[in-house]
Amino acid sequence: MISFVSRLKIMARRKQYREEEVIEKAMNLFWRNGYETTSTRMLENEMGINQFSIYSSFGNKQGVLLESIKCYKGKLKGIVGKLKNSGNGLEAIKQYFYDFLEFSKGNEHPMGCLLANTANELGSHAGALINDEIGNFTRSLRNLFVDILKQDATKSPQTLEKQANYLIISITGLSLASKVYSKQQLADYIETTFERL
Repeated sequence: MISFVSRLKIMARRKQYREEEVIEKAMNLFWRNGYETTSTRMLENEMGINQFSIYSSFGNKQGVLLESIKCYKGKLKGIVGKLKNSGNGLEAIKQYFYDFLEFSKGNEHPMGCLLANTANELGSHAGALINDEIGNFTRSLRNLFVDILKQDATKSPQTLEKQANYLIISITGLSLASKVYSKQQLADYIETTFERL
């Protein structure tokens, strides 16, 4: 039985880590390996904290993934912000595709998009919270594409919707393809995508 003093010591004990730092490490692990391949032991080693601390801070492995996705979305803000602030219409969206390719490069090999990788791997098994995080980002990016495309006043509302749908699917395809194909093949894909618009 734990004494009252011991309980107070446990309660007073402060975390010896910053959640933002350990989640960034977990994010990179999930991004490299995927969810199913990443074990709790791997998370312990990568994050530098024990299983008790992981569960205490994040609930479970899925909770770590959820926070990793939020962290990833934060990392994307730079290139999304660049797109949002651009007045170059379709050219700005094309540049976003190239910026995304650069962003998705790992230290050793391209890793694609954590959101697309997770959606592709887990599908409906991802859980409502994770699907919401992925869906919210996708809808937000698609709506941003619509806003940028509106810079061309000749496009009808129907054309804007069709082209935004085409682009959001294209960026998802680019994400998955970036892990397999060469830089030149990916550039050809981007250029051909935008020739069609």
